[in-house]
Amino acid sequence: MQLGVDVGGTFTDLVAVDADGAVTFAKVPSVPGNQAEGVVAAFERSHIDAARVVRFAHGTTVATNTLLERNGAVTALVTTAGFRDVLEIGRQDRPALYDLTRQRPPALVPRHLRLTVAERSTPEGVLVPLAEEDVEAVAGTLARAQQTEGLEAVAVCLLFSFRHPEHEQRLGVALRAALPDLTVLTSSEVLPKFREYERFATTVASAYLAPRLSAYLRSLAVDAAACQLPPPLVMLSSGGVAPLDVAADNAAACVMSGPAGGVVGAAHVAGLSDERDLLTFDMGGTSTDVASVVDGRVQVTHEAVVGGVPIQLPSVDVHSVSAGGGSIAWVDEGTALRVGPRSAGARPGPACYGQGGAEVTVTDANLYLGYLADRSTLGGEVTLSRAAAEEALSALGQRLGLDPMRAAAGVVDVANAEMAGALRVVSVERGLDPRHFTLVAFGGAGGMHACALAEELQIPRILVPLACGVLSALGLALGDLRRDYVVSAFLPADSPRFDREFRDLEARAREDLPEGRFSRFADCRYRGQSFELTVPADGDGGDLRERFETEHQRRYGHRAPQQPVEVVALRLVAAVPGVTPPLRAPARDPGARRERREVCFDGSWGPVDVVPRGLLATGESVKGPAIVTFDEATCVVRPGWGATVDDAGSLVLERL
Repeated sequence: MQLGVDVGGTFTDLVAVDADGAVTFAKVPSVPGNQAEGVVAAFERSHIDAARVVRFAHGTTVATNTLLERNGAVTALVTTAGFRDVLEIGRQDRPALYDLTRQRPPALVPRHLRLTVAERSTPEGVLVPLAEEDVEAVAGTLARAQQTEGLEAVAVCLLFSFRHPEHEQRLGVALRAALPDLTVLTSSEVLPKFREYERFATTVASAYLAPRLSAYLRSLAVDAAACQLPPPLVMLSSGGVAPLDVAADNAAACVMSGPAGGVVGAAHVAGLSDERDLLTFDMGGTSTDVASVVDGRVQVTHEAVVGGVPIQLPSVDVHSVSAGGGSIAWVDEGTALRVGPRSAGARPGPACYGQGGAEVTVTDANLYLGYLADRSTLGGEVTLSRAAAEEALSALGQRLGLDPMRAAAGVVDVANAEMAGALRVVSVERGLDPRHFTLVAFGGAGGMHACALAEELQIPRILVPLACGVLSALGLALGDLRRDYVVSAFLPADSPRFDREFRDLEARAREDLPEGRFSRFADCRYRGQSFELTVPADGDGGDLRERFETEHQRRYGHRAPQQPVEVVALRLVAAVPGVTPPLRAPARDPGARRERREVCFDGSWGPVDVVPRGLLATGESVKGPAIVTFDEATCVVRPGWGATVDDAGSLVLERL
């Protein structure tokens, strides 16, 4: 068996896939403050024989939450004299263009912990050597900060170290020897790439996150061993998995760990249905994550921003909004209905959980409108109460002058508007026409909102996979082992140096992944531009220019054939493909029964069929309006839509 466990803000999901493609699911409430406890609980709930598990992969939000909540390690920065304020100066862009009161998030390193050394390098070489007394002085200052302020981590970021790392390497060796209890990272190890602010910020973020993530992963490894499971692999933001020690040493590469697994899982199951151009829609309890897959390839970016901090490491191009099932509805000062960003979380959860929550969430609205059944259970531990949801909606409705039904419909509409905007970000704003894509809906709540979003964006086809409620965990179970490498290179597109540079990267990659398969990429731009596009770099310079200009035309609507094209960075992806057996749909469930339930569509109540997914064999159809219930999720088939089970076991929805 291959095992994947994904920890979300509300639920922890488990998927196990055996060699024949049979799938086992489990879902339990997450444990705030102790994600490992939720992982163990999900494993115990699944009743899987640990002796059968050959691989255990994990997606975690520890790095993400630490960055968002600003509760990481006490961190210092060592940099070139005159550059201690790069972290605060940034790019001098405002987070909200027209909001003059909006403040930037504070830098991860306070100014008094930003130390400088009198060294200097240029692109051509060392200009001012690094003096040994400066190294000793910095080590002494950091030792005192460790005693007085609880210093835990140090980031070393010197000017032009991506070209000439000698000074950083000396500092790294000296500080690790003098201060063995501190985490010491250098930018030439984390991100050997030009642009000082982004390189500094990414390295500092990795140092800031490393002690917390490392402690969690060590704890998880102990718990996994106690359950007789293999050592855990960790999902990276890039969509691949890595051993625990590699993930701990590259903490900033884990900030999109959970959402990346969902996109990988969606691409896999959609490929089984011969769908290659996708918009993925993962609606969980706390947030909604959307992404695009083009011609079967998960789209990766190198410009993610999390909690106001740029992380320029490879990351699945996921856009997240605070519109999950647990997102709280509220009324702002202008009496407008809003949804999110606050979430009810796993505890106390939505009002309908009956665990002390009193504020309306999207789940309460869906339950009241009939999309979820009264007295149904989530995660095996939470029983939904429509009466509790109605009480909370009545209180919200009084503030808006609406009855509970209109209040519930308003909550769903506002959440849908937020999620439709997110889908536009990863499609229209990336030069992709959503009318030519299939929407893959998953997460516990994705199937309930998919038809409404498809109608809004004119998406003709929806895929709801068999494992839709736990698809992120499936992606973890099936993900590739992966490592990423980058080197700055300011060269024309037809430079003969490319092959030598790539061979050097491949030599490094073979030491880490001897069985890895290599893929080459280049960051290209027209000379004079300040942004780049990453394109495949196999073939000669003419092919590279054509790939860049084709992508530039798609993304920005024009090309400049007379303008020189330059390459500013070369990237290598080394991957060992995961084992991906075809998923096997379960046999028809003889105990499943159709029901009828009063459901509200577009302001009108009426009885509709509620069909368990276990009743539908390959080729069988359901005509909307209807509800299809999965073990871990629900799919709402709106009026005017039909749903059919395809050969891969996915529910395919199309307009009638």
